[in-house]
Amino acid sequence: MGDDSGLLLFFHRGCAFKIADGVQPPKAGSLMFCRHLVFRPGERVLEIGTGSGLASVLAARAGCRVVATDVVPAAVQCARDNAVLNGVAGSVDARLGDCYDPVRGLAFDLICSSPPQMPTPPARARDDAVAAADNGGLDGWALLDRVIAGAPAHLHPGGRLVFTMFAFLGLKRALAALETAGLAPSVVASETHGFPRIGYERLDHIRSLDAERTLPAAGWPATVERHVVQGFKAP
Repeated sequence: MGDDSGLLLFFHRGCAFKIADGVQPPKAGSLMFCRHLVFRPGERVLEIGTGSGLASVLAARAGCRVVATDVVPAAVQCARDNAVLNGVAGSVDARLGDCYDPVRGLAFDLICSSPPQMPTPPARARDDAVAAADNGGLDGWALLDRVIAGAPAHLHPGGRLVFTMFAFLGLKRALAALETAGLAPSVVASETHGFPRIGYERLDHIRSLDAERTLPAAGWPATVERHVVQGFKAP
């Protein structure tokens, strides 16, 4: 019997992306992330949590030199393959590792991340590749806190950190965290998206963390606000 596993392809902005087993196809948050990233030719870019390599390939196509990292080996290989597929293999350096570990001692003009940030009750904590793409720890901030705190040491003067976040994680908290890290905070964009399916499974837990009251107090929310947030390092 022949191989019937098939091949999942995703097309975006004139690029084609193969989606490997164990790697999630781009979803609403990733597409929002890419819509609001500004790439300048010649910039050195770090993407944390690259997944299929969507943002990294787009950055390389815009003339940037990119380091793309992920903790999932299949994602790192997928990003490499997609860089080859789109003719930018020489501009995308995909590395396996957690947060800033693969880029110690390096600095960038742009650090970007659409991190896993779904709050994860203890009973749902897992360490498989599928969970790694969504689970943000107990309060959703497990990776995002570290991305923000480590950014100043890895940004050139005048560089910027850009990330996405669900509104229920707390926009005020994010802006305050950027200020604490010494980065000037701003909101690049906000969009309303459909409430994620996995969120319904964790709705009570998410509501218990929603300090800024972004979700209705009762019933099933149909939508969720997402933000693209920037922290700017002074020259």
